[in-house]
Amino acid sequence: MIRTCTALAILACFALGSARVAAYDPPPESRRVLVGNLIYAGDKSSVCFSDRFLTSVETDAGVKTEKRMRSLRLAREDELSQTPFVIMNGQDAFTLPEAERSILKRYLEGGGFLLASAGCSDQAWSQSFTTEINAIFGAGALVELPKNHPVFSTLFTLTDVSLSHGGTAKFHGVIRDGRLVCLFSKEGLNDTAHTQGCCCCGGNEVKAAEQMVANTLVYALVE
Repeated sequence: MIRTCTALAILACFALGSARVAAYDPPPESRRVLVGNLIYAGDKSSVCFSDRFLTSVETDAGVKTEKRMRSLRLAREDELSQTPFVIMNGQDAFTLPEAERSILKRYLEGGGFLLASAGCSDQAWSQSFTTEINAIFGAGALVELPKNHPVFSTLFTLTDVSLSHGGTAKFHGVIRDGRLVCLFSKEGLNDTAHTQGCCCCGGNEVKAAEQMVANTLVYALVE
């Protein structure tokens, strides 16, 4: 089910919200929402995160989006500050340099939004991400989101977020000043059904990944 959500309302909120992360904003009518695919901890990044959710946001919410995610280095704070929504995805353990931790903290506290997801439900990646968030914001910074959180109903109403191999997904997030600034899924939001040459490799991926990521992007723009 699609929730009623007008492009004008989203763009108006985007114009206000993105001012926190960008020094210059073009007029709302000419703006296309840009989503970054983070390169972090050296050369780690996602190669199998579907960007079909961008089409969903444009089609179902009427918001102009770039058709593809843009590769973006976490270390490039100048570029990061121009991007309201970024995705951090991957597999295997990692450690962020202290400079990248500081940049990510400033980005999230300055109005940016991070969606983080373990590729193929990789436990080592999830543990590393949790460790990094605790190092940035303090122990226990990631909290489980209740089922009635607005991120589950901004565009698509998701009452049952099932996993591909059984069970129901649990989502965690970082809350700063009452605002969700980071959504984390250890099960995986890659939506590999809509990517070429990629598979979930046995991971317990979220079935409604496309809708969940679209919801999160809209949430980041309007909240």
